[in-house]
Amino acid sequence: MRVVVTADPPSGPPPAPSPSAPFIVTAELPEDVFSWSNGLRSTHFPPERNWLKAHVTLFHSFAPSLRDELPRFLARIAAEFAAPPARIDGLMDLGQGTALEVRSPGMLAIREVIADHFWQMLTRQDQGGKKLHITIQNKVARDQALALQGELAPRLKPREFAFTGLGLHLYRNPHWDAVGTWKFRGKEHA
Repeated sequence: MRVVVTADPPSGPPPAPSPSAPFIVTAELPEDVFSWSNGLRSTHFPPERNWLKAHVTLFHSFAPSLRDELPRFLARIAAEFAAPPARIDGLMDLGQGTALEVRSPGMLAIREVIADHFWQMLTRQDQGGKKLHITIQNKVARDQALALQGELAPRLKPREFAFTGLGLHLYRNPHWDAVGTWKFRGKEHA
């Protein structure tokens, strides 16, 4: 069950994670961009490994011990900030896959606020710089990735949108369980 929060976080804590299940934080896409990119993912991602919908990952692994603090903090950030503008500018070569490259200085600034607050808890992967993207193909042969990039690049036009909120998921290898979504509704621009 997915919880959409537009005001204060739920009164109770999110579902209890298993001792080793980390939390994943995403930047939520508007419905039109989600539908379009998810269609590309459904078409080009190897079906035997396509367990997820299209998404933009901000953080790959927050500790289960943050199950109370993390939702409260994400709710506070979403309440403070306005929806950050973004633009899909082209394709990103993943080596054995292809992604839509997303540019959003505002979302990266919001990510930095979250990273600063949880700095001591970040994994090495989440401490590094972040290139926003929506993976539409992964774990394929290099020639397949290059072929898709050659096919899509001439047809892909820049697409502007605004991220709608922050999402929190529990990693259940390989699936994700939705914990909550907090819509941007503030006035602060990142």
